Amino acid sequence: MGKSGKYREVNLHTRLRAELETWIQARAKLPGADKSKALFLNASGGRLSARSATDVLNRIAERAGIEVGRDEDSTSHVLRHTLGTTLARKGHDVVMIAEILGHSLETARRYTLPTEADRQTAIDSLTVDE
Repeated sequence: MGKSGKYREVNLHTRLRAELETWIQARAKLPGADKSKALFLNASGGRLSARSATDVLNRIAERAGIEVGRDEDSTSHVLRHTLGTTLARKGHDVVMIAEILGHSLETARRYTLPTEADRQTAIDSLTVDE
């Protein structure tokens, strides 16, 4: 379910799908797993809260030497932004990016905005009279 409570399905990378299947099999053996449909569980077997998931992501980032902000959505927002930016840099259309992220075209467009290096590359591609 998305922020608005609307049901949404998302595609998974083929390699992630295999890892997720392994997790789902292991998850079924956890205490309380039969009482929750949630993919990720807390220590009590209940649904992992958004705050707890952010805490987990922050700890992973810190161990990897990545500095993250302390606001509640900092890490998940950075991951989402990175996905959009990576898709744009790999040449995927803004319509596809919007579809994958569940954004409007206008919101997804920000991932395709050129960097200073992009602008310089565009200028350098021009033919200059000698």
